[in-house]
Amino acid sequence: MATMQDVAALAGVSAKTVSRVFNDDPHVLPDTRLRVEDAMRSLNYVPNVLARTFRAGRSSSVGVAVPDVVDPFFASIVRAVESVCSAAGLTTLVTSIGDDPARERSVLEALLRTQLMGLVLAPVASSHAWLAPWMETTPIEFVDRAPVDLDADHFVEDDRDGSYLATRHLLDHGHTRVAFLADQTHPPSSRRRLGGYTEALTDAGVALDERLIAFDAGSDEGAGRELDRLSRLASPPTAVFSSNARVTMHAFGALKSSGAAFVGFGDFPMADRLTPAVTVIDQDPAHLGRLAATRALERFATPDARYEPATVVPVGLTVRHSCGCP
Repeated sequence: MATMQDVAALAGVSAKTVSRVFNDDPHVLPDTRLRVEDAMRSLNYVPNVLARTFRAGRSSSVGVAVPDVVDPFFASIVRAVESVCSAAGLTTLVTSIGDDPARERSVLEALLRTQLMGLVLAPVASSHAWLAPWMETTPIEFVDRAPVDLDADHFVEDDRDGSYLATRHLLDHGHTRVAFLADQTHPPSSRRRLGGYTEALTDAGVALDERLIAFDAGSDEGAGRELDRLSRLASPPTAVFSSNARVTMHAFGALKSSGAAFVGFGDFPMADRLTPAVTVIDQDPAHLGRLAATRALERFATPDARYEPATVVPVGLTVRHSCGCP
């Protein structure tokens, strides 16, 4: 992990100057401040912020709020945030929001009242304007899903391109009846993935059939019902794109029984050991978590620094057997 001396060497200044920048000393020359801040970002430097937390009357904790801490994707984000915070001598407070958008505000307000140094949030609500006053004192970093009605840092993966890749892969295998399987309509990530699916159909000259879009596959029973409904269509799908790892896991048994080719968005434990091994759009949730946690600590240490608010991480296709490839 980079030290203050590493930052000083890269910026061509003394360690004391780095400390002055960290402590927001107004007497640091603007050019020097920019050089030090650039060096911090280049080295992914996370300063020891404990002294600052005591002066500000804050707890030495960073909050993490995700829909479901058991979900492999969100669990990876939580673990990554914990690793960054632990290296900085900080604790992590973790909570599950659930899937009910109406519950999000009460859960987050309870967490924010603990005087966090920062919050890493994977939201479920449709508007986050109410968080604006909290952001004046607490860095809030969004992961996986961008904020709505709020200007804030967000770290997301390229949902649209990933869905396009998955759908196009199935179309290129000769499937013209490709279903879209999801569990919720409200998250922005679901809408972006639906957009990538429809764009791939359009580019391939395949007409969109809305009967092939299913949004109730959030449980074993729901996935079974949706796939049964799809199988009863006069022209049933021969391939399925599953919009997240949770849906893929719930639908796997029914998909295997159906004989349809399928690709899932997001890898999950044992996906490569199943029969058939699952072809996936491979995400890196740990990378998102590290980026968000590092930014939260950076913003706490240097609140006036400038950062690019949006970071879109590319994704790729990991080909296994479920798509029909040998």
